[in-house]
Amino acid sequence: MQENFYKIDSILSNIIKSYPIDAVGYVPIKSGHINSTYKLIGDDGKNFLLQKINTYVFNRPEELMDNIIRVTSHLRKKIAAEGGDPSRETLTVVKTNDNKNFVRADDDTFWRVYNFIENTESYDKSNEFLFKKTGEAFGKFQSDLSDFPIDTLFDTIPDFHNTPKRFKNFKKSVENNLSGRKDRCLDEVNFVLERENICPQIASLISEGKIPLRVTHNDTKLNNVMFDKNTMEPVCIVDLDTVMPGSVLYDFGDAVRFGANTGAEDEKDLDKANFSIDLFKAFTEGYMSKAKESLTPTEIEMIPFSCILMTYECGMRFLGDYIDGDKYFATSYPDHNLVRAKVQFRLVKQMEENLLEMKRIVKGICEP
Repeated sequence: MQENFYKIDSILSNIIKSYPIDAVGYVPIKSGHINSTYKLIGDDGKNFLLQKINTYVFNRPEELMDNIIRVTSHLRKKIAAEGGDPSRETLTVVKTNDNKNFVRADDDTFWRVYNFIENTESYDKSNEFLFKKTGEAFGKFQSDLSDFPIDTLFDTIPDFHNTPKRFKNFKKSVENNLSGRKDRCLDEVNFVLERENICPQIASLISEGKIPLRVTHNDTKLNNVMFDKNTMEPVCIVDLDTVMPGSVLYDFGDAVRFGANTGAEDEKDLDKANFSIDLFKAFTEGYMSKAKESLTPTEIEMIPFSCILMTYECGMRFLGDYIDGDKYFATSYPDHNLVRAKVQFRLVKQMEENLLEMKRIVKGICEP
């Protein structure tokens, strides 16, 4: 039975008419910080996903969509060769009536449509089973793209995980204090400043050629994996907007940052937000079962540290956005980004305390 939905309004109607689809209504999808997303209810039972691309964040939407088309086409071939279902196991961009990858509306907004992947769901909170499966999904994603021609991808957000540059931008945010909020978060500001020395460690390895650039997802959160409702097996990785050249360490570290947290990303009660070493182990086991053979020894060695760096970087971005006046991340209340930052910094401290154990776990999995 179809869910309750809103009738198509004039704005969405003008977008939908550019596509060879019919829709009788829509359901807003509120997960995610960046784009506006709607499930379109088809009058023939076939549903679609409509998204308004946030061009403040992604100011080159043409290149973004080109990346998505190239990567999903590559994945589709791999999935088909393995006997899988490409229409279900990777995103499918629906072409417009004039065979374009997106619609540019009269108000200069950009919209795209995907096929809706039915009978799947995503999760915001992890457990060891889910997180191991998530590791398998992202490990396979990395393995399947290990032979992708990296020079054909655009940098849709240049320096996205360039932590030294993120640090410089953060210092500018603190100096400018556009929102006037700096004095409300001095402890958190000092937390970031005290760890400046960790910022260049991965960026330096890349620039020195000691670890390779790869196709990376760059937003490897648990809730970007769709699971089959019946089998609980991972089906498809979504949210490919930040797919671009990067380090596998960014993907691994960011996945652990989000999924090995026992609380929500914006948990107000910090006692509920803790780094779980068991969840870290589960993800590592799943990821390495699919990707270990494609990784270099240096990449494997740096995996535990990558979790600290990506958590620190994310917290720094939340805090910088808070000080800037919440320009980047969508917020639900005035201190939302500050709450997010506090959670990340609590996790950083706990990861630092568990670093030796994390190294032992990775070694045990990769060198049995």
